[in-house]
Amino acid sequence: MVVLDLGGWRRERLPRLPEDAFFALAPDWACEVLSPSTAAIDRVKKLAIYPREAVSHVWFVDPIVQTLEVLRLDAGRWTIASTSAGVDVVRAEPFESLELDLTWLWDEPPPDARR
Repeated sequence: MVVLDLGGWRRERLPRLPEDAFFALAPDWACEVLSPSTAAIDRVKKLAIYPREAVSHVWFVDPIVQTLEVLRLDAGRWTIASTSAGVDVVRAEPFESLELDLTWLWDEPPPDARR
């Protein structure tokens, strides 16, 4: 069993929320918020499990260095789809139709941020 920080399912795979306290169906998208105490588990152990469970995208959000790393599963291997940081505004897989202003993720923009 893996506990992830955030997850998302396509409606055709999960048309309604289960009544259980946990989800037995692995998500299509997983997001891990990195911290010094969890980064190795998220990047090594969990990332090795996700392909087996058909998780197609993983986001690593690092609030300390203010980065977003987007990984896509291609033929059983992880590919870096994009990396972004600071005050970037992105359209990150698998949500390319949505614009995400990364400053919403951080307490404060980085000191060298320019708008």
